[in-house]
Amino acid sequence: MTRNELHNYVDESKGSESNICQICAVRNGEVVYNDNWRGFKTDSAMNVNSVTKGVMALLAGIAVDKGLIKGTDQKVMDFFPDYTVKRGEKTIYDVTIEHLLTMTAPYKYRSEPWTKVCTSQDWTKAALDLLGGKSGITGEFKYATLGIQILAGIIENASGMKCIDFANRYLFAPLDIPEHKIHGDSSKEDQFDFLMNKNPRGNEWYSDPQDTVTAGLGLTLAAYDMAKIGDMLINNGVYHDKYIISKEWIGQMTSPKLQLDEKFGNMQYGYLWYRPHKDKPVFAAIGDCGNIIYADPEKRISVGITGTFKPRIFDRVEFIEKIVIPIIDRL
Repeated sequence: MTRNELHNYVDESKGSESNICQICAVRNGEVVYNDNWRGFKTDSAMNVNSVTKGVMALLAGIAVDKGLIKGTDQKVMDFFPDYTVKRGEKTIYDVTIEHLLTMTAPYKYRSEPWTKVCTSQDWTKAALDLLGGKSGITGEFKYATLGIQILAGIIENASGMKCIDFANRYLFAPLDIPEHKIHGDSSKEDQFDFLMNKNPRGNEWYSDPQDTVTAGLGLTLAAYDMAKIGDMLINNGVYHDKYIISKEWIGQMTSPKLQLDEKFGNMQYGYLWYRPHKDKPVFAAIGDCGNIIYADPEKRISVGITGTFKPRIFDRVEFIEKIVIPIIDRL
């Protein structure tokens, strides 16, 4: 498939590729492929859903590098001295940052209580109220978008900065990613619109009434910015001679910690980043609707893809490897 054929294929797709807005690929620091669809431009941003989690892992790493967090074995409750633990709850005291990053933290629910958390005045506190339980820490993988909200609170309390300011200063600005603003409104109607609206968005991050960003989803990025993030990670945390995050954290973050099941593509899991293959060093931050940061350290290629809301699209790894990468290889 040629570049033009790929453009037409996405443009005319009625299937899984019909919601793609942008594809951008960077190789060795240079943009080698960039295309847009459905009214989007290169600098248009889109809610990248759970790719947000991958960005939160980077912010946690920066906080560790700066000594604001001692390490991933530090207890979550160290960062919330004013939080009142519910009577009889003991497990919460044993939960570490490692448990949050690997999705092995225990929670007191069978399914995520979206309404309870997302209508609260403080989403971090509401998430803390769910943490723990009588079963203790089992090490079982439990995907928890709401639980990752606790990580935003940890970064804020560790740094003394709002999470969005921390991200702007230490991640976005060094990567020449536009400054992001909090979204502001968090009404039920607005939450629905933020998820479903298929128009380009500004550079923003969804937030709760405390102006704390939503850590599990709700960050907007352009595919170009996503590809830059991947390229920086491939380059051991350096972007245009600017040091952003340590090589040690990147290795820790992207090394396999858990084997996932068929629901998650039988991939391996690191710190909120996926490892699609056991025999290749590829890693990815993956969000619903096909949003993805894909990074291949061997080929030194990073790909960012954004997509509007479309159910039942988990990842675009196969699409990238079978269609996008061969085009890049011929360039």
